[in-house]
Parts: sequence; structure tokens; C-alpha cells
Amino acid sequence: MTKIPTIRIRTRRKYYRLIFTFLMALMMSLIISTALMLIKVGFVDGFFAELLHSWGLAFIVAWPSAYVCAYMVQEHVLSRIEFY
Repeated sequence: MTKIPTIRIRTRRKYYRLIFTFLMALMMSLIISTALMLIKVGFVDGFFAELLHSWGLAFIVAWPSAYVCAYMVQEHVLSRIEFY
């Protein structure tokens, strides 16, 4: 069996929150858009085209809101919790 090499990207620590929220918003907006479309209209002709359109719009809202929410939680909530 062929071993597939692992891709590694090096970047500064200050971009961690930006990259993390980007990936989380990307995955969550896809999952939520798919679920809502299946519930609302079901699996119809042109489903994937509509899904891509809906996912794009959802991501435009999801990424900034995830970034703001992550900041609020990390700075204002988790800073008040004492972990051990």
C-alpha cells in the first residue's frame, strides 16, 4: 500500500483564529445549507446547483459571524473560567 505524504503548511500563530474560523464556517455552512434544503424542498432536480448557491451565501454570513463569536467566547467567556 502506498503511503500518501502529509501536506503541512507553515504560518504565523496570529493567523490561527482566522484559519480556524474559516474552516469551521466552511464546513458548518455546508452542513446547515444541505440539511435545510433537504428539509425544505427535498432532493429535487438541480439540487447541487442550488446547494452551491445557498452554501456560498451562507458562508458569506457564517465566516464573519464565526470570527466575531470565537473572539467573544475566547476573550470574554473563557478568560473568566479557571481551567486545571
